[in-house]
Amino acid sequence: MAPKSKTAAPKAAPAKVGPAGAPALAAARPTVSVRKTDAADAVTSQVVMPSVFTAPIRPDIVHFVHTNMAKNRRQAYAVSVGAGHQHSAESWGTGRAVARIPRVSGGGTSRAGQGAFGNMCRKGRMFAPTKIWRKWHRKINTNQKRFAVASALAASALPSLVMARGHAIEQVPEIPLVLDQALEQQQRTKQAIAVLKAVGAYADVVKAKESRHVRSGKGKMRGRRTVNRRGPLIVVAEDGGVSKAFRNLPGVEVANVDSLNLLQLAPGGHLGRFVIWSSAAFAKLNANWGSVARESEQKKGYTLPRNIMFNSDVTRLINSDEVQSKVRPAIKKVVRAPLKKNPLTNLGARVKLNPYAMALRRSEILTQQRREKAKEAAREAVRAGAKPGKSAAAKAHALAHRANEARILGSHELPAKLAEEVKAAQAKKSASKKK
Repeated sequence: MAPKSKTAAPKAAPAKVGPAGAPALAAARPTVSVRKTDAADAVTSQVVMPSVFTAPIRPDIVHFVHTNMAKNRRQAYAVSVGAGHQHSAESWGTGRAVARIPRVSGGGTSRAGQGAFGNMCRKGRMFAPTKIWRKWHRKINTNQKRFAVASALAASALPSLVMARGHAIEQVPEIPLVLDQALEQQQRTKQAIAVLKAVGAYADVVKAKESRHVRSGKGKMRGRRTVNRRGPLIVVAEDGGVSKAFRNLPGVEVANVDSLNLLQLAPGGHLGRFVIWSSAAFAKLNANWGSVARESEQKKGYTLPRNIMFNSDVTRLINSDEVQSKVRPAIKKVVRAPLKKNPLTNLGARVKLNPYAMALRRSEILTQQRREKAKEAAREAVRAGAKPGKSAAAKAHALAHRANEARILGSHELPAKLAEEVKAAQAKKSASKKK
């Protein structure tokens, strides 16, 4: 516990918490109203919103810290050391066509010869018997715990997160709700109920009361038969009897501002607990937590974590004159890579590489057209009943073919008649070429 110091109430001017004069995140609500316990509409004074309510809200850190903190309340359990090993049993070994599991010794009873000790055996031990020297507890970095508590406090000041957690705060005049010092002096439960009704917070207590039901599972046999939802958390600076006044209300808890617990501020690891502050407790938050530029008086050398961004409007930042003056102009010209064409299948690409390819292609087309005309003429002649004649070139080719066959099959000298025909065909072919 830190030594208690009397701190003067802060002035009503909003404090700067960001570096280099950056504005506070809660600039829209720089002050909070302190209300009377008997009438929520009666405002006694205004106090500055503590800097801890501007801390970054990190659900991931809160969930991690809460998970590890909750493990520190566990009680060790284990099965008996001798459980499942109370028999006089020994394996029969090999050679008897049975499993080598230990078997109960003796005879004269059905139990003799039955398997023992193994986790698969009747009356055997469990697999991997639990031991009390398991790692039950977890150490958590102090800075992480403080970060989680600061995030939980900041989330408790946002009505949207408080309502999302399920608290009934529709009738509450303001979040965070700060009441005067009379809150710490309540002695009776009926007085506490009157205070909650006056500030519109009793609906949350009713919700917690009506949520009570029998726990599912074995816990109902172990002294934890019922379970219910959480209600408001009362945070005070001095306990003048308020803990006894509120302890009989289901779901309501009382905490000291000097020792806030994440298990109470974020039950289940969920942000947004409904917190009711006394004015003295609310005033001590600035001294206990400090700010991003001022060290805490309670925690040595500690300052609040900084926000990664002090202005989350990214569009406004990008379009600001300061940023736009440094960035290059937008590239509006679209430059596309040229499409590579295959010269083997694309005539235009082939002509670029070989200009004579166009002439070759033209000659191929003309040859194809002549061939088609010749075929068509032959078809017409067949239809008309005339026998299609052979051209001089075809006759010469046939004679050359016959001459080659004669040379291959016989002597190199051709028959006189065939030789004359070959000479005549060659002469005719050369004459047609000269023409």
